[in-house]
Amino acid sequence: MTQVPIADDSIRLGQFLKLADLAESGAQARELLEDGAVTVNGEPEARRGRQLVRGDVVEVDLPGGRESATVG
Repeated sequence: MTQVPIADDSIRLGQFLKLADLAESGAQARELLEDGAVTVNGEPEARRGRQLVRGDVVEVDLPGGRESATVG
């Protein structure tokens, strides 16, 4: 699992998906969320603006398989 450092105390989920290379663009991040392909700490999440803090685990079901990253 990849740990992705953040500069502030929190980050929005949509921004984190791009920062962690789990989505190529904001549009793709929105599509992943709308399709129910994203979980945060094991719970399904559809809000692009969800605030993440250090230690949160984000998992995404991508065509190539499931990928995950931890907020660092």
